[in-house]
Parts: sequence; C-alpha cells; structure tokens
Amino acid sequence: MVYFASKHVAGRHFLQLPGPSNVPDRVLRAMDNPTMDHRGPDFGRFGKQLLEKVKFVFKTQGHVVIYPASGTGAWEAALANTLSPGDRVLMCETGWFASLWREMAERLGLRPEFIKGDWRRGADPAAIEEYLRADTAHAIKAVCVVHNETSTGATSRIGEVRAAIDAAGHPALLLVDTISGLASMDYRHDEWGVDVTVSGSQKGLMLPPGLSFNAVSEKALKASETAKLPRSFWDWKHMIASNATGYFPYTPATNLLYGLDAALDMLAEEGLENVFARHDRHAEATRRAVRHWGMEIQCAEPLHYSSVLTAVRLPEGHSANALRATILEKFNMSLGNGLGQLNDRVFRIGHLGDLGDLQLVGTIAGVEMGLAAAGVPHKAGGTQVAMAYLNGNA
Repeated sequence: MVYFASKHVAGRHFLQLPGPSNVPDRVLRAMDNPTMDHRGPDFGRFGKQLLEKVKFVFKTQGHVVIYPASGTGAWEAALANTLSPGDRVLMCETGWFASLWREMAERLGLRPEFIKGDWRRGADPAAIEEYLRADTAHAIKAVCVVHNETSTGATSRIGEVRAAIDAAGHPALLLVDTISGLASMDYRHDEWGVDVTVSGSQKGLMLPPGLSFNAVSEKALKASETAKLPRSFWDWKHMIASNATGYFPYTPATNLLYGLDAALDMLAEEGLENVFARHDRHAEATRRAVRHWGMEIQCAEPLHYSSVLTAVRLPEGHSANALRATILEKFNMSLGNGLGQLNDRVFRIGHLGDLGDLQLVGTIAGVEMGLAAAGVPHKAGGTQVAMAYLNGNA
C-alpha cells in the first residue's frame, strides 16, 4: 500500500508537491538492497566515495556533512555549530520557512532580527547591506537567507546577498537554506561565499525524506571552534573526523545513502546545467498556463521566479484547499497547500526532481480539469499554451 485512500483509484498517483518529490525507480532499486554493516570495510569504502561525490551538487570543495534527519535538523546544525547564546543574527522574511527558521533561532537562545517582507519576493540585498552598514560594532554574527522559499515560489539571489555583505565590509557568516533549491536550480556554495549551506534529500535530490546536509566553509569551521550553543548529535567535529575514513560517529541512514549514490549518478549523467535548464523550461511552461487561466502568480517579481514550484493565487471567494481536495478526489493528484498566511489562498504546483514533459503536461491538465470541476473561474486552454511552449523550446 503506497498511501492511505478510501478507495482504489486507477492509474499512478501524481505527486506534484514542492517536495517530497517523486522518487525514480532507479533510486528505489538502489535502496532495495540488503543493509550493509556500517562499521565494516565495504561501508568505509562506500562512505568515503559518497562523501566526495556529493560535493559536486553543492559546487564545493569543502566538507559536506550528512545527517539522518529532515532539513529542519540541518537548520539547527548550521546555527548550533557556528553561534553562541545571545548572538544577533539577521534574517529575511521571505515566507513560511524563513519564519520557521527565525522561530528556531529564538528557541535556541539567539537574537534574530527580521527584515520584513511581503511573501511575494526574495531577500533584498540592498536592505541587507544597509542593515549591516549600520552595525558598525559587528554585533551581527550571521546572515540567514532562504534560497528558494518553498511556500511562495520566490527565490533569493545568493550571489547578490554575498556581494551586499562584502560591500558593507561586514564579517558576518552567510547561512543559506537551499533545501528545495539544491539540484533543481543553479547553486554555488564556494563561488558565492556561502559559509553553511543547508539542504535535504526529498526535493531535487529525488530521495525520500530522511537525509539532511550541511556544506561547510573553512570560515564556518573556524567559528565552530568558539561557538557556545550546546550540540552533540549535530556536532561537525565528530562527524568530519569520522567521515575522513568513510564512517559516521553514529548509525547512518544506510539505505538512503545507497539511494543518494544512485541519485547523484543520475544528476551527473544528465549534467547539472541540463537539469537546471529542464527545471527552467517546466517552470516557464507552468507560469504561462497560469497566466492564461487568468490567475496570479504568488511571486510578484519575475527576477525571483522559482524553477522548483509555482504558487498560484486563487480569485477572491474561492478556496484553494477545496480545489486541492477536488483534484485529489477526481484526478488522483496531490498539490501543495498554502502555508501560514497563505493558507487556503494559494495552491502550489511542484515541478521538480525526476519530471519529464509528459508528466508536466499531465499535471497542468489535471489542474485545469480541477478548476473546471471546482467551479473556479478561468480561461480554458492553459494546457495547450504549456504544450506549445514545451514544443517550441525542446
């Protein structure tokens, strides 16, 4: 049984969330192997190779730490390894997940300072620079930014954020959440001067939930030597020491690591630039369909459009949750719900991971049929608009 349902529905379920994404058969087959002795010599060789291989997807030459956890765990690891109680951290209100990261920082005893946003665009590099210039005492110890805000479909331009920090002459660490952006959109840990990159397995890496990641700069490692927030499970020091020989200081998620190995091979075979281009095509096709229907995209700044998902605002008086329920019941497709202040206001179409043109067309057709079935006013023909774009930009 794959998922709980009140009755059998023919055909394959369309999982079009912005994560977890569909897991390719090749990755499932890799996970479907006997569990290896995680203290034996075979695992040591496998682990060492995998820890080196995973670096390419972050575009880093530094350490990548892998935890058996969700992305939320990697958030905590990034904060706990680099900061001390009472430290001030600058964060940007780009949506639901940026807000949750702020709440975590508060619970850990940090002092987050939030640059307000409208949940319709990414972080503002100019506002970050202005804030840091005013901090002449360099009391702010880190800048935390969400690269791809999964609740809104808006991205932050991390290279420009780094440039803003540098222009302000500020020594703050740069911590970036690319849980939903990694392996779907261009991301450059080293080139963009990111100190800690946070990510997870269940999005562009095409795995089930259960693995999370910290890519770590030398500056961040140096900060970890004096950071005073308590940490044990999340401690980089013990992880990196064990990883040097391919092992982990505690039991890793062995079979998920097999799947990660296969997923990295798939990404390398397609080529990361081709992966990014495919996601760009699918995102633009989806947005064209949405505009044709006469609906509004939640991300209001085209420069910040996400290639991972499209959040769609329904007309006033119509329920996004009711639409999603209709689509699930009638067409066996799951779409993302609105989060926080966007609850019942938007629905989210995920177009990430192992997704081909035919799957995307089926997704858009399912949404269009759902709009009609739910009585949501729209202009028919969005599916044909998406198809025409895909045909002309193969």
